[in-house]
Parts: sequence; C-alpha cells; structure tokens
Amino acid sequence: MTIALAKHLPLQCLVLCAILRVVSSSSSICEDVSASSMCGTAATDTSNMYSKVTDPTLSASHLQDLPGFTRSVYERDHALITPESQVFSPLPGWVKTLAAYLITPAMGAHFTMYLASMAGNSSSAEPPAGVERFVFVVKGEVSMTADLLLDTAILMVDEFAYIPAGAKHTLSSTFSATLVVFERRYAVGGDAAPQLFTGRTNQLPNLETPGEVFELRKLLPATPTYDFNIHVMDFQPGEYLNVKEVHYNQHGLLLLEGRGIYRLGDKWYPVQAGDVIWMAPFVPQWYAALGTTRSRYILYKDTARDPLLHPY
Repeated sequence: MTIALAKHLPLQCLVLCAILRVVSSSSSICEDVSASSMCGTAATDTSNMYSKVTDPTLSASHLQDLPGFTRSVYERDHALITPESQVFSPLPGWVKTLAAYLITPAMGAHFTMYLASMAGNSSSAEPPAGVERFVFVVKGEVSMTADLLLDTAILMVDEFAYIPAGAKHTLSSTFSATLVVFERRYAVGGDAAPQLFTGRTNQLPNLETPGEVFELRKLLPATPTYDFNIHVMDFQPGEYLNVKEVHYNQHGLLLLEGRGIYRLGDKWYPVQAGDVIWMAPFVPQWYAALGTTRSRYILYKDTARDPLLHPY
C-alpha cells in the first residue's frame, strides 16, 4: 500500500489490512491460478481457482478469539457481507442444498443474490414465474437439463448459464458444488425474448475500457433484450478504478480472487475473496487491488432499461 493511499484510510481499515497480510503469509503461491504451472498443476486446471470463496484467507476460524467481531456492515446504500456472517439454510424447493441469501429486496435491491451449496445427489427448483436466473460455478460441477437444450450441459468452475424467465430447467450435482446465483423479475424491453445459453469466462474477449487498466469480460450479450449483465473484472496488484463511479445502476459483487480496498460512500473497506458487496443506486464506489496476486470479481449490473420506467 502506498503512503499516499494509507493517509486516507481509517485506523480500523489499516489494522484489518495488516491482519490479511499476516494470515495470507502462510498461503501457497498456488492460490493464484496464474501460478498453477509453478506448482506442478496444469495451467488449464481451473477446479480450484476460486477456492478462496469457500475457504477464505481470513475465515470465521481466525476470529474465534474475537467474540462478536465481524467485518460485515449494513448501511442504507451499501452492504459488505463477509464469510463469517453468511448464514446457510435449506433452499426452498431445492434438494440437499443450503443457501446463504446475500442480497434481497429487503435491502432495497430489485434482485436477489445467493450462494447455493449443493451436496452430493442434489438438484434445483425453478424460480418463481416471470423470474430469470443466472448461475456461475465457483466449486465443483453441475449438470443442467432444460427444454431449450438438446443435450445435458455440464458446467464446471468458471462456467455459467443464463436461464430466461419461464424456461423449464434443472440443475443437479452428483458431488458437492457451490454456485453464485442471481435472480430478478424480467423487465420486458423489446420484441425479442432473451435466449438460454451457457459459457466460460476465459473464452470471452477482454473488452476495451478507455481510461481504465482493468480487464473486463461481459458474460451476457450487451443488447436491449437483456435487462442486466454480469461482468468479470480483473485487477493486477496496485491497479485501481480511475473513475469514482456514481450511477443509478445497482450492483451485487462477489470477490472471487485476491484482496483490496473498496470505497463505498465515505467508508473504506479491506476486502478479500469470499466477500460480497451490495451497492445501491448512486453510492460512490471505487476499488484498488492489493496483495501479490490478481483480484477478480463477478458483478451484477442492471442495464438497457429506462430508469424512469423501471425505477426498481
């Protein structure tokens, strides 16, 4: 962390950054997928690339001597939900699956975001009528069958599926798997209907972002047919957002890899893989990557709708 940046951070933020550095000192270089070839693992093996989501560097076990302490924060216009505060319970309609709801309309959001922890021989239920679903695999693999698919789709780590509202489908897992799921009621925006499809993050192009240094991949088509998009953004250590964003769009974010500092409103939070952030409309937001490995996060963003006609 540079001296210039440190001058603007509160004492608690600096202390927590120090904790993260101490705890992470015992981590293997294999925590970053870019170092996989140095550790005797094929570079194409991504099965453990997001292991810090389910086994974070600073986990609940590290906080056992601090009863009552949590990094989680809930404010009017943002929230930070950290792993030690995530509460899992049976997911209605799903078989042998626990979920932690992380963002819901109770916060003021127009979407839900949750982690689904699927045990062996588990399966999903469909969302309510009119609700679209996006799933991204962070651990294990799942099979997806759907009326709109000719064959069963196998989704592994770093792969995803978009399921439009009303599409009959089932997600199942023979072994344990973890998904991050986004759902919202579809806001009709044109004559064409969105299509069901699957994909893999590293097969998508890195898009130009004038004035910025991060890498950006959009997982959904940027067309009026889709009322939201999912971005995957990569920052190398020391890189940061140039734009201090303030906009009407809502965000739901899961840090998949790395660590850094997130500004939300007038507060500065040290964050790590496994942390979830909700950003309400018009909250000032900014990110800087710290540590020695890449930061990567997955981000929900509502798009292609007039906020006057679709205020929520």
